[in-house]
Amino acid sequence: MAAEGNGLPLVDVPPQECPGTGSDQAGKADACKGCPNQGICSSGKPVGPDPAIEEIKEKMKTVKHKLLVLSGKGGVGKSTFSAHLAHGLAQDEATQVALLDIDICGPSIPKIMGLEGEQVHQSGSGWSPVYVEENLGVMSVGFLLSSPDDAVIWRGPKKNGMIKQFLRDVDWGDIDYLVVDTPPGTSDEHLSVVQYLSAAGIDGALIITTPQEVALQDVRKEVNFCRKVKLPIIGVVENMSGFVCPKCKKESQIFPPTTGGAEAMCQTYNLPLLGKVPLDPQIGKSCDKGESFFSAAPNSPAALAYREIIQSKSRIRKVGEGCGTEMPASSTVESYVCLYLFIIYLLHLYPALLTPKGTQSSLQIK
Repeated sequence: MAAEGNGLPLVDVPPQECPGTGSDQAGKADACKGCPNQGICSSGKPVGPDPAIEEIKEKMKTVKHKLLVLSGKGGVGKSTFSAHLAHGLAQDEATQVALLDIDICGPSIPKIMGLEGEQVHQSGSGWSPVYVEENLGVMSVGFLLSSPDDAVIWRGPKKNGMIKQFLRDVDWGDIDYLVVDTPPGTSDEHLSVVQYLSAAGIDGALIITTPQEVALQDVRKEVNFCRKVKLPIIGVVENMSGFVCPKCKKESQIFPPTTGGAEAMCQTYNLPLLGKVPLDPQIGKSCDKGESFFSAAPNSPAALAYREIIQSKSRIRKVGEGCGTEMPASSTVESYVCLYLFIIYLLHLYPALLTPKGTQSSLQIK
């Protein structure tokens, strides 16, 4: 990938072979020549907090709600869910939504949103997002590639610099929701986005999984990651949960939940299970065409499952401070739910999917 990102200056992206700030070669390696931080790294002096954290905090003052979409395992439908979540929120024309793709090495959001071939433009106030609708902006490293087939071969420091620049230098404007699509796992990208957004206030994480144990095993790691970094967990969505035949309407288990699926895991960890979405070929078709699934197949089995998630408001809650430790017994949990009702923003989020375009939902977040 070109170092200049299709003509845009990547000011915070370190050299390709950056040895890392903790290396003995920090600031001394040949790759460090020309890096603006070479002097700091080579001095060996303790480095204070990244000044970008305060800059990002100031930038994010215009963003009301920040949501991370996580998954432990790749291929569980995380990016698809992120895109549908953004589309659903944006159905209310009065709601301003932004979708940020920080899957640096595997950016699929441009394809899913029908934005392949689009490029980012520089303005006096920063990088301008690419817009799907007037109230839905998107940013992805995919817009900086000369071809969607180009491989992004970057080490951790360079990825972190790109995420920092997305959060600090993109002109998001006044928006209600920033949905952040992350790569699978618990790597540099996750640590960076949590570090940079913690000071600005993250509403929480939505964790996507599939029923089989091989996916749940990694999701448990994701849950533990959230608790260690004090990232609130909004809830879990089980994707690819069975297959509903479009002709006979009979449901079959494609990925049997051999260990109880997401439901059993959520009971163990005292987490909300937001719902189960069946496999639906219409989802894949919509993503390949870059269309909104809710517009292309509003009555499909998966769309109905999404609406069941929307209607189960009583089970949707934000865990808040409890994300860092094991949650208490169920009776105490209900007390926590009552205490944190004022931050249950999903009571607004999900009705937006059912609200006709151009109308205003009666539920608002103050």
